[in-house]
Amino acid sequence: MENSQKGFIPVMLTPFFGNGDIDYDALTQLTEVYLKAGASGLFANCLSSEMFELSDEERIKVISHVIKVADGAVPVVATGTFGGEINKQADFVKRVNDLGTEAVIIIAGLLAAEYETDAVFDERVFDLIGQTKDIPLGFYECPVPYKRTLNAGQLQQFVETGRVIYHKDTCLDLGQIKEKLAVTQGFPKFGLYDAYMVHAVDSLKAGSAGLSCIQGNYFPELIVWLCKYYNDARLENEVQRVQKFMIDNMDVMHNVYPVVSKYFLQKRGLNISTFTRRDVGTFNTSVVKEIEALFADYSSLKNELDIPVLI
Repeated sequence: MENSQKGFIPVMLTPFFGNGDIDYDALTQLTEVYLKAGASGLFANCLSSEMFELSDEERIKVISHVIKVADGAVPVVATGTFGGEINKQADFVKRVNDLGTEAVIIIAGLLAAEYETDAVFDERVFDLIGQTKDIPLGFYECPVPYKRTLNAGQLQQFVETGRVIYHKDTCLDLGQIKEKLAVTQGFPKFGLYDAYMVHAVDSLKAGSAGLSCIQGNYFPELIVWLCKYYNDARLENEVQRVQKFMIDNMDVMHNVYPVVSKYFLQKRGLNISTFTRRDVGTFNTSVVKEIEALFADYSSLKNELDIPVLI
């Protein structure tokens, strides 16, 4: 993507019924909300989707459902590696690719243990690339089971294969992001999407392809707005206010997530339960008050920016 054309790739939630079964009707509605907000792509079967709490067959069904609902409107990427021998991971990558994904995502922390070296990790990446033919791939610096981040040199050598077209960055370091952007700028098919909203505007200005953050599971249209106007001098004050809003509410949006984001979407009118298969903490009255305050502050900001109502 050119510097002036930034995109928002939501890290999708998985809605559940109260008994823990996947609610595919709610998943349809949620996918449509992302699309209506102006998302330029979708990241299905990620950590926000509770991918580690899904079976392989549920992962396949969720990805397939999202692709069906999107119906070609935007590309869909999805995780395809969940540990084990490289040939086993390669087999699942192929299954995910066969669904019609734009790229299959590699979880960095599942190709090498935390104690293993970058050399071991790199060797396994190239092994996986070799076993997956011409399938487009991407990386996700997922914090679970532990966060393994890629340095600029590693990312460069992977992108140079022509196979890696997507990177969801969670290093939280603008300097490192700039280094990664510098060594990959000659590859127009590749895009780095930043997850850290504290430096979102600076990251976009530095050349990242867009944003892929949990805040999009509260107000996707606001992230799209930021991607569109981040460098518009006429709206400099408004952009800085949105950036500050993200910083000020960072802790609130991460606490007891994704239960809190599902509750927020409920308040916005989406028919989604707050059920989560993952133990993320207690959703108590104190947390509810914080989310209701966030909802009120967002409603005021949305009205000030004249953003249309989605739900």
